[in-house]
Amino acid sequence: MLPPAILLVGPTASGKTALAFELATRFPCDIVSVDSAQVFRDMDIGTAKPDAATLARFPHRLIDLITPEERYSAAAFRADALREMESIAAAGRIPLLVGGTMLYVKALREGLAELPQADPALRARIDAEAAAQGWPALHAELARHDAQTAARLKPTDAQRIQRALEVLRLTGRPLGSFFAAQAASALPYNMLTIALVPADRSVLHTRIGERFAAMLAAGLVDEVKSLRNKYALDAGLPSMRCVGYRQVWEMLEGSLPAKELRERGIYATRQFAKRQLTWLRSMDGLAVVDPLAASAVSTVITTVEKHLA
Repeated sequence: MLPPAILLVGPTASGKTALAFELATRFPCDIVSVDSAQVFRDMDIGTAKPDAATLARFPHRLIDLITPEERYSAAAFRADALREMESIAAAGRIPLLVGGTMLYVKALREGLAELPQADPALRARIDAEAAAQGWPALHAELARHDAQTAARLKPTDAQRIQRALEVLRLTGRPLGSFFAAQAASALPYNMLTIALVPADRSVLHTRIGERFAAMLAAGLVDEVKSLRNKYALDAGLPSMRCVGYRQVWEMLEGSLPAKELRERGIYATRQFAKRQLTWLRSMDGLAVVDPLAASAVSTVITTVEKHLA
């Protein structure tokens, strides 16, 4: 009997936040953010972070963790989320994880294979061996030491053969052993994953346009200016690569005309939502709900009630 947990995911502007508040009102849930942008302090408008009054009523865990100068990984998120979930469950409440960072969702649900980092010198040596002997010869070497991985790869699959040999030579362990460890780190919760997937993409696009326009009206450009004054930032940092922030940065740097900011931001957000929906389509075990349907709230509530029964 694993403790229950709820994961509410969906593309940007699909209504996750409102539904989360509805669930937190009806059930003994504590909210944990699954959002790689809301981890940054002082990034409020462009991340659609709840305001102080809302946070007082519905506290969120895993927001405002680091400065925009810092970096945060999927592995760090999983460790932090598991810690918060354990704390919530120990208090007799239900973890309600809400967000749209699909890499975090995948890490949470499936675990992470802690593979060694790439070794450029070793890769260069493997490439040299391949140039001299051919990739089929290196595939045969891999088969002698890691038959399971080799059986999945074609003898000409240079990129994957190189990575498998690299891991083998760096650690002495076959690649499959890392993924076996990942599988063993299954989530210790009875998790219900609800995916908000709008049936009418045009309505989602309209919402995205309205929301980005509202962010601009609320002072997104001034927020980015303030961030640039307060922190040592550059365009390559994850914080400034967030949708919306990247476009404002480009405008402030002069590479994007101010008159194009709104449309460029909306386009980038729509592309982001498209990628989120692609991730969702690849996932198994989802309770899919159309957030645009009149029955969306009642459907989600009924689904949660059945899960908790």
